[in-house]
Amino acid sequence: MINGLLIGVLVLFVAILWQWPSIQASLWRNKYQRMGLSSQQKDILLRCMPIYRKMTDADRAKLERHIVWFLNEKRFIGCDGLKLTPAMKIIVAADACVLVLNKPWPLYTNVKEILLYPSAYYAPQTTRDSAGLVSYHNTVRQGESWPGGTLVLSWHDVLEGSRLPSDGHNLVFHEFAHQLDQETGKTTGTPLLKSSADYKEWARVFSRAFTQLKSHVAYSMPHVIHSYGATNEAEFFAVITETFIEKPAELRRYDPEIYRMLVNYYQFDPISWH
Repeated sequence: MINGLLIGVLVLFVAILWQWPSIQASLWRNKYQRMGLSSQQKDILLRCMPIYRKMTDADRAKLERHIVWFLNEKRFIGCDGLKLTPAMKIIVAADACVLVLNKPWPLYTNVKEILLYPSAYYAPQTTRDSAGLVSYHNTVRQGESWPGGTLVLSWHDVLEGSRLPSDGHNLVFHEFAHQLDQETGKTTGTPLLKSSADYKEWARVFSRAFTQLKSHVAYSMPHVIHSYGATNEAEFFAVITETFIEKPAELRRYDPEIYRMLVNYYQFDPISWH
C-alpha cells in the first residue's frame, strides 16, 4: 500500500511538472487579469515614453499587461545611494516590455533583478595581453547584462533614452536585447528562434549585415547603425535592436533585408509608432 501511494505521488509530481508551464500561466492570469496600471502610472508613460503615446490601443493594452507582470515578477534594487521610486521602475519596465510586446509570459526568463545606479558607474575589469599578463582596472559603464540574471543600468542614461526617442540610443533596449541573446545560454548575437530554417536565414543575413557595418565603419562610409555595433556580434544585435525601434524608417532604407528579419523576430513593425 505504501509503495502504491509513493508511486501515485510520483506520478502526480511528474504530471504537475509536465504541465507546469500551463499551470503557471493560468495562475498568472488569475493573479494579474484584474490588475492594471493606475491613471498616475499611465500619465508617467504618456509624459516619459513617446512610443507609448503613438501605439495603437491594442498594442498599448498589451504593453500595460506586460508591465504589470514585470513589476510584480522582477526585483529592482537601487545602488550607490539611489532611492528607487515607482516612476523609475515603470519607465524601465515599459521599455523592457516593448521588446517582448507580442511574446507570452514569462518574459525574460533569465532576468531576476535590475540594479539601478544614479549615473555611469565604475566596474572592475580583468584583461589579459598577448604575453598572458593579467591586469585589473576599473572601467566606466552605463549598463551591463549578466547571463546569471542580473541587469545593471545607469538611471541618467535610461532617462536620456526616453528624452531622445529617435537618436538610435536606448540603454534599456540595448541591455535587454542582450538578455534575449543570452536565453540561448551563450552571448553570440543570435537569440532563440523557432526553427532550423530561421537559424539558417538569421546566420546569412546577420553575418552579411555585421560584415557590412564593420566595413562601413572602417572606411568611414555612411551607416545608420551606431559604430559600436561593429565591436562584435553580441553588440551588433543589441545596437541594431536600438536602431530598429528608434530609427525604423532609416534602417529599412539602409538594409531592408535585416529590417524584415527583425520584424519577424520581434513580431511588430515599429514604423507604425513613428
